[in-house]
Amino acid sequence: MAMAGLRKASAYTKRKVVPFTRVSKKKGKSYVKTVPPQKIVKFTMGSSSLLASGKLPYVLTVVSDEDAQIRHNALEACRQYLNKQLDKELLGQYYFRIIIYPHHIQRENKMLTGAGSDRMQTGMQLSFGRPSGKAAIVKKNAKILIIAVPNEKASRFTRSVIKKVKSKIPCKIRILSEISK
Repeated sequence: MAMAGLRKASAYTKRKVVPFTRVSKKKGKSYVKTVPPQKIVKFTMGSSSLLASGKLPYVLTVVSDEDAQIRHNALEACRQYLNKQLDKELLGQYYFRIIIYPHHIQRENKMLTGAGSDRMQTGMQLSFGRPSGKAAIVKKNAKILIIAVPNEKASRFTRSVIKKVKSKIPCKIRILSEISK
């Protein structure tokens, strides 16, 4: 029986980064032949003009507390939820940006189980694996995303929404807040 869907995030999250995932312009030197498509649709949402004019003084920054790999589908899930909640509550009076970018290509050596599967797999021979997704390599104290809002009430609401999204991010995070005037 074949494995369906994605592996658990714990298969990748706190592992050391695996080498040889480079994509070269020269086909022969490229270890990874295909690059999976980017799941994150937008990196910047909300009103950047309000931020530039100084009307969004409350800035919340989500920072990682440990080294980890954050997969692009986890970032997209966070982005969708945060953007939807902020847009519904603040009516476009916010600025939201994902800072990290998933460059690292993850790969998987699919293993089949069940009757008759012994004819299909090679075990650990040629076990480089096929590209299965992308991840952002995050170091400790690295900024993950930034949200700027107009007032204290919006800041408290945003903080509560970020706490709901915490479970989607595979590392421990902190929320730093600052007021710029």
